[in-house]
Amino acid sequence: MRIAMAQTNPIVGDIAGNTQAIVKTLQDARRQQADLVVFSELAIIGYPPRDLLLKPSVLQQMAEAVNMIAAASENITCLLGCVIPNTATAGRPLYNAAVLLRNSTVLATAYKSLLPTYDVFDESRYFEPGPSVQIVSLDGYPLGLSICEDLWNDEQIFGRQLYHTNPVEQLAHGGAQILFNLSASPFVAGKNEFRRKLISHQAGRWKIPIVYVNQVGANDELIFDGNSMAFDAQGNLLAQAADFAPDLVVFDLDRKAPATKVGTPPATIAREGIESIHAALVLGLRDYARKCGFQSAVLGLSGGIDSAVVAALAAEALGPQHVLGVSLPSRFSSDHSRDDAATLASALGIQYQVLPIEDVHRAMEHTLANCFAHTQTGLAEENLQARIRGNLLMALSNKFGHLLLTTGNKSEIATGYCTLYGDMCGGLAVISDVPKTMVYPLARHINALGSRTGRPALIPESTLTKPPSAELRPNQKDQDTLPPYEILDAILQRYIEEEQSVWDIIDAGFDQTTVLRVARMVDLNEYKRKQMPPGLKVTSRAFGMGRRMPIAQRYDPARLSIRP
Repeated sequence: MRIAMAQTNPIVGDIAGNTQAIVKTLQDARRQQADLVVFSELAIIGYPPRDLLLKPSVLQQMAEAVNMIAAASENITCLLGCVIPNTATAGRPLYNAAVLLRNSTVLATAYKSLLPTYDVFDESRYFEPGPSVQIVSLDGYPLGLSICEDLWNDEQIFGRQLYHTNPVEQLAHGGAQILFNLSASPFVAGKNEFRRKLISHQAGRWKIPIVYVNQVGANDELIFDGNSMAFDAQGNLLAQAADFAPDLVVFDLDRKAPATKVGTPPATIAREGIESIHAALVLGLRDYARKCGFQSAVLGLSGGIDSAVVAALAAEALGPQHVLGVSLPSRFSSDHSRDDAATLASALGIQYQVLPIEDVHRAMEHTLANCFAHTQTGLAEENLQARIRGNLLMALSNKFGHLLLTTGNKSEIATGYCTLYGDMCGGLAVISDVPKTMVYPLARHINALGSRTGRPALIPESTLTKPPSAELRPNQKDQDTLPPYEILDAILQRYIEEEQSVWDIIDAGFDQTTVLRVARMVDLNEYKRKQMPPGLKVTSRAFGMGRRMPIAQRYDPARLSIRP
């Protein structure tokens, strides 16, 4: 059997456009003499469709799309993800399904058994779990059909079964000779390495080849890295698709020895670490702009490391000619910050403007003078500058149709070290899931990529080495308000991503006063994060659709605990 792994980048809701892309891919696979083409989970509508699934017209369009794809499957078999109505009188109204098509006929339908409801997933809101696993015969091959989460229930890997049933075990014991998994598995740093280990282990454990096809591209906050792969019955890699790009990989499985013969050896090595985070952010920004209809982006250039990294990502994702960087200096902006912003813009080749805010700032101070009389100067006065900048950047966005990019990192957003309606203004928070201590290696990676092509460093060295500062008052430094970022990020990692108690963090060697203060800042600033633009998810616990904390609450992490 000659199998094609079709790794596509669907636009959520664009059923007609996604269907056209699927039909074209079928034609490409037919030219490569593929017998079976496998697409990803919900390939017709894109993942995650969320409440689009509540629209009755979606089901009608989905049925029409399946018929069109079936009609295009002449002399080739197609396996792809779609939505199927649940005709039973009880249960959720839909199934997350896979259909097997050939010669205008639906040969078989399989349903997703395990429906995730953790992190960014909420499938039980829409779907009924499949009543049983599905094994179908295709030209003498018993095929086991599964969808995404069905593969993620191996107690030998996770230490316990996460669900009461194991679809992979059932399919293997049921006689399947090849297992297919249609997936929409979002990117998280380090996840692909674990994913590879999981699939390889399951193939070897159950002595069955596994073909895993993942979605690629970004939809809202989620980035899908592709990395589709096939393993033989011993858990050896047979074929590997590209990471962070659409791909069509065709390989052969011999009828007598389906696990050993391969037509195309692995030609792709998946990126890991900071390389994968860089690739994910570029793809996430590019797709968010493209799928939302933006041709260009604008952002404020402070001369600091965060805005420099976002500008570099934007230039790579959209093309430097489509990026506008704006310096908005006040009386507190240092000369080196202004110089670094200009140097960065020149190195990147992006458009650059300078809009001094001093006159506007003084006008606002004058307007508020009577209201603020006999009070101590503080945050309200400092934040005027951030809000003036936000207004000016939003005006440029409105006037010229640019997507406004915010530049705050995860450490700042976690602790509320950001200004509502100021530096939080924007349409996409590009690095909102990148901790400050990760921003620096990301910047150096960007510079290293440039040096390989013989270009000078894109991000000035002075930007990388100077102490971080919001420059809203004389001689201000981030560490006036926050702990050193190495300490802060270590605490945030434990408190947010690992959900450790404050006492566990203190027992790990962190200062008690610092831990309690950081935890308090995180909990108090939920109201800010609820009003931030969507951000690109690259860690296991991002501020977004997967973290659902109340705003009006009085949780005290240090009270009613085992510590006095």
